[in-house]
Amino acid sequence: MRILLINDYATPAGGAELLMFALRDELRRRGHDARLFASSAQVGRQARLADYECLGTTSSFRTLLQSYNPWAKRRLRQVLQEFRPDVVHIKIFLTQLSPSILSLLQTVPCLYYVAWYRPVCPKGGKTLPDGSPCRDRYGVACYRHGCLPLHDWLPLMAQMQRWQELRHCCDQIIANSQAVRHSLEREGIATDGVIGCGIPERPARPPLTAPPTVAFAGRLVWEKGVDVLLKAFGLVRVHCPEARLIIAGDGPERDRLQAQVNQLGLAEVVTLPGHLPRAEMEQWFDQAWVQVVPSRWAEPFGMVAAEAMMRGTAVVASGSGGLLEVVQNGHTGLLVPPESVDSLAQALLTLLRDRPLAEKMGQAGRAVALAQFSETVFVNKFIHQYETLLQTPAPANRRPAYVTNP
Repeated sequence: MRILLINDYATPAGGAELLMFALRDELRRRGHDARLFASSAQVGRQARLADYECLGTTSSFRTLLQSYNPWAKRRLRQVLQEFRPDVVHIKIFLTQLSPSILSLLQTVPCLYYVAWYRPVCPKGGKTLPDGSPCRDRYGVACYRHGCLPLHDWLPLMAQMQRWQELRHCCDQIIANSQAVRHSLEREGIATDGVIGCGIPERPARPPLTAPPTVAFAGRLVWEKGVDVLLKAFGLVRVHCPEARLIIAGDGPERDRLQAQVNQLGLAEVVTLPGHLPRAEMEQWFDQAWVQVVPSRWAEPFGMVAAEAMMRGTAVVASGSGGLLEVVQNGHTGLLVPPESVDSLAQALLTLLRDRPLAEKMGQAGRAVALAQFSETVFVNKFIHQYETLLQTPAPANRRPAYVTNP
């Protein structure tokens, strides 16, 4: 098969992008011709790895470009004529490429894999500025609640309207979790199934040794709840003074979190090594007794939890969003209410004071990850979806493939 993958970004800076690269590489290994179309917008200093590019930006003009990107539409038309894909697989397109590309995809079987709440929320998080869940439909509420300033609200409302008008161009809409699926369907967007994210397979970590260690990985932003983790770890140290904490990642909250570490008197037992390449991070985390995901917002899936399970590490996570589906409470880890310092501290202590239990949950998590979340399983499921698309009769209103759209 010839498969065209579409994503806003093609720099290895986030889980969505890494997953697209892994999907492309595995499809190629299996003999398929898979290519990636993305914008030229660059996150950090990482190299761009797309096969085809169009104009993108992370400047203040991004709001306008994500509402209508004529360069994306023009370039994608050329790519469709040149590559002639059998199937198009879209992941993220509403933050750079814009809904303008969808009208071109009426001529080819198209699957949209929804990895977050962006199709129903212009901010993507489905949360209010105070961190509480948003229960309103996008629209006036986005301005009234202070989620968007007026100069962003106007073009983004136009974008969301255009997306709704063109979403029929996607023959299948697949969510990455039941949490995302329910969010879409509450807004009237029908879905065709759920496929969880794929995690690279790796050898199991070595047996746990002292000291009992907690690990966190992620962007250092308020939504990730690292400040809640530090408060909870302060309580953990009262009952388990030998405990250690590793916080891997970087972001706008780094300086504030470092100050919090100092204020809590944890400087000697908390390490912030910054952003680590995946291989180096896995080496750091091989010593972890538990990995913690203390997110305030409802994670769409929970990649870091699944990665910890693949390693064989027990997980303590917020009981919301996709994490409810990844972590099996009492079997592969423990779930706690978001922002509950006391509950988080108690869950961490349960594992840090019971090495056999941490080993048992880690081994159970690895078995689940291999069976449900491996990249092999992930790619198998998408190949099945592609084949299903190709075997499904085209809608009556679909024009012959690769007719140039006006």
